Amino acid sequence: MIPKLRVARPTNDLAPLERFYCAGLGMQRLAGFAAHNGFDGVIIGHPGAPYHLEFTREDGVISAPAPTAEHLLVFYFPNAAEWRAAVARLEATGHASVPAHNPYWNERGRTFADPDGFRVVLQQAAWEL
Repeated sequence: MIPKLRVARPTNDLAPLERFYCAGLGMQRLAGFAAHNGFDGVIIGHPGAPYHLEFTREDGVISAPAPTAEHLLVFYFPNAAEWRAAVARLEATGHASVPAHNPYWNERGRTFADPDGFRVVLQQAAWEL
């Protein structure tokens, strides 16, 4: 059995992140919670995928800004048409691409900053490991 991955991180504002990842990247809100031991949160991903993202907001706590331009989430799109559609969705929601800090990601991908400043790379390539 292959373990499933949850990437969890804090935020100060859940709504813009939900719009970015759902409307912009085509993911879905899988679950959410409010006032759970002082936390509100949303879980975003694709139903059945072996990963999802969890964003939480803690009452009375201000989250630190994005650490560096090299803290990345990378999504691989082997199909060029699907990659173009993902880029277009993000641009249609008002998110312009930004130059990647590491020029490697500019060769076959586009990098976007989410509303908290974390970088998301849409890579037009197969994940070959």
